[in-house]
Amino acid sequence: MSAPIEVVRSIAALRVQTRTWRRQGLTIGLVPTMGALHEGHLSLVRLALDRTDRVVVSIFVNPTQFGPAEDLSRYPRDEAGDLAKLARIGAHLVFMPDVAEMYPAGFSTWVEVQGVSEGLCAVTRPHHFRGVATVVTKLLNQVQADLAVFGEKDYQQLQVIKRLARDLDIPTAIGSGPTVREPDGLAMSSRNLYLGPEERRTAAGLYRVLSDLADALADGSPAGPRLEAARQRLLVEGFTEVDYLELRDAETLAPLDHVADRPARLLAAVFLGKVRLIDNVPVGPAAR
Repeated sequence: MSAPIEVVRSIAALRVQTRTWRRQGLTIGLVPTMGALHEGHLSLVRLALDRTDRVVVSIFVNPTQFGPAEDLSRYPRDEAGDLAKLARIGAHLVFMPDVAEMYPAGFSTWVEVQGVSEGLCAVTRPHHFRGVATVVTKLLNQVQADLAVFGEKDYQQLQVIKRLARDLDIPTAIGSGPTVREPDGLAMSSRNLYLGPEERRTAAGLYRVLSDLADALADGSPAGPRLEAARQRLLVEGFTEVDYLELRDAETLAPLDHVADRPARLLAAVFLGKVRLIDNVPVGPAAR
């Protein structure tokens, strides 16, 4: 049976521990999360454990990345379960601040990343990436890790974080881990808990449609007609709305009308009732 994992809830206590590790010559990894941990999160922690000596996992449901009509109040939370999972796989420290610790009275500074934060999820969630960029910048400054690991499932978010670290000269290396999927292909997500049984069966169709579309576009054919056909297929399969389905450059996220000699990415957001699901797959060179 694993021993309880150490939890700190203040920035001061976090820094005491990370300074101690640095004095000992140990490298530090960071895996930021919002909790309700699943195998996708745990795969990122394992990746950090493989590459660094000590791993900090943050659990913080960040209010600034939620819109006024979104699910902040009901976002899944499972503190005891999360801590047990992290203890079992050998994480070293959990940073679990409250909102007042992260955003004290008078907080008025925001980080905004242009370019990669535009379009896609930002169309329907216009303040989302400002919240993400700000909280991640704070976490990178607070932990000062050698490596921070994020999942490719939130692909636009990953590119935003890579860009802010590069532009702000933050010395933490930004690593990524592949999307972890259920046996039927559905990308693991804390929000999958919202799905009813019938919605859950339908949800697996998103990955099938994306995979078929990626294969169809790999030859460089025009994307427009195939994208439209895939949108219609998603609706026929039972998704209630297609927020977006787009072909983008894998690094810059610039829109593409066909796959050329650079890696590309298909990115999608769809609704099943009130549940919004996102996913993405690589297309083109080195896609598989």
